[in-house]
Amino acid sequence: MRVTEDARGKLPLVVVEKVKGAMRLVTLSRAARRAGLVVGISLADARARIPDLWIEEIDHRADAALLDSVAEDCERVTPVVMVDAPDGLLLDITGSEHLFGGEAALRLGLSQRLHRAGLHVRTVIAGAPDTARALARHGNVPIVPPGGEAAAVRPLPIAALNLAEKDRLAISRAGLKTIGALVSRPTQLFSARFGEQMTLRLSRLQGLTPSPLTPRRVVPMLWVERRFAEPIGRIEHVEAALSELVRDACSRLSDRLEGGRAFEASFHRADGAVRRILIETGRPMRDPAVVSRLFREKLDALADPIDPGFGFDMMRLALPETEPLASIQSGLDGRALEEDAIADLADRLATRFGPERVQRFMREDTHNPDRAVRAVPASFNPMTSLVWPTPEAGEPPLRPTHIFDPPHAIAIKLAEVPDGPPRRFSWRRKEYDVARAEGPERIAPEWWRSNAFTAARDYYRIEDSEGRRFWLFRAGAYGDVAPPAWYLHGMFG
Repeated sequence: MRVTEDARGKLPLVVVEKVKGAMRLVTLSRAARRAGLVVGISLADARARIPDLWIEEIDHRADAALLDSVAEDCERVTPVVMVDAPDGLLLDITGSEHLFGGEAALRLGLSQRLHRAGLHVRTVIAGAPDTARALARHGNVPIVPPGGEAAAVRPLPIAALNLAEKDRLAISRAGLKTIGALVSRPTQLFSARFGEQMTLRLSRLQGLTPSPLTPRRVVPMLWVERRFAEPIGRIEHVEAALSELVRDACSRLSDRLEGGRAFEASFHRADGAVRRILIETGRPMRDPAVVSRLFREKLDALADPIDPGFGFDMMRLALPETEPLASIQSGLDGRALEEDAIADLADRLATRFGPERVQRFMREDTHNPDRAVRAVPASFNPMTSLVWPTPEAGEPPLRPTHIFDPPHAIAIKLAEVPDGPPRRFSWRRKEYDVARAEGPERIAPEWWRSNAFTAARDYYRIEDSEGRRFWLFRAGAYGDVAPPAWYLHGMFG
């Protein structure tokens, strides 16, 4: 007999997974639990009890994607959301409850929203994450008053400790069925039998020891948000609300004498979908006009414009990274203002074309000229940065402004032996007569690197008869088995 979709929806639902070669029940619907099925039994035993079942095989990837989408939607309550796999979330609502009329109203509103999305959820508010997790899975207390964590978990079963099955059975066989029974016993007995991990879990369950938590996203240093009584969908309204958020955030940054290095705007749709836009800057910033312009550049450059759907009912602007920022003091030469204008231009270009397409040079701590600098995104913010060397007044630079990679081989027509500079050389089918030369400057290879050059190099700064200046080097020395090779490594401007 073929079961239709309508008929199957009325059957007890069980989700199964292959465990050690046998299909076992891992999740049950309410109807399946009322029928007497329990998690862990084999599918054959379940069918022996109830022949007609709606059976689905577990899909861990789909479950993780669903949990992640629910976590995205829960960020409308707080930006600090932790994933408690495989089927839980932890939300740090410290400082957020007043936005919803208190803890009870926040819990009720979030539960109703998730129920409307077709999810069966149990929500608990407590001062410790382990307490809230255990009560949501094994208890019936919706809100734990401050300091009441230890009393709230006493009636819970031993399973609330989330111990290994063998340890749970050993404790149960000793006649200890609840957390309260464990708490009344000396902890040294359990530490000797089950290790310190069990006593640590017991302490965290009672809210006596803090629990390490890892949010799914970086907790911003500062954030501002707007909630709308009616969802907004017109782009001009979205841009106006975003500008208000930018002004609010920059005002707070000014009060803190800080600037933002990254600004992330999140647009929460009424159906739970979230769209995020991130802009990064090459230096700390708190000018609302500049930040708003960067967001407009980003919105205009999006290949996939933000889709409001049924409208955005909340917008948040988060600053995951801030730095101290004093007011710009322009010198007599105006260099500070000029550098700020250049940085502003780089930020605008990076916002429109992507950070990887707008680059700058950063000095590396090495004597190897091939690795002395590297190109990084203009918004890259290293923990430490080397200062570029400044040549002495009136002295030519030690390194050329343009370096060839790889160096160009040249033919030496005339040179002083053994350590003198060349007097005439040929490059690109043209001969050059040397008028002036400085050197040699010997640079040894970085022997600790596998791709380093093998022979020491003697570098010379050369000026030809027409005033062109070159940077040459000789690899090897006269008198070796093979004659030395000469290369042109760069040219001075």
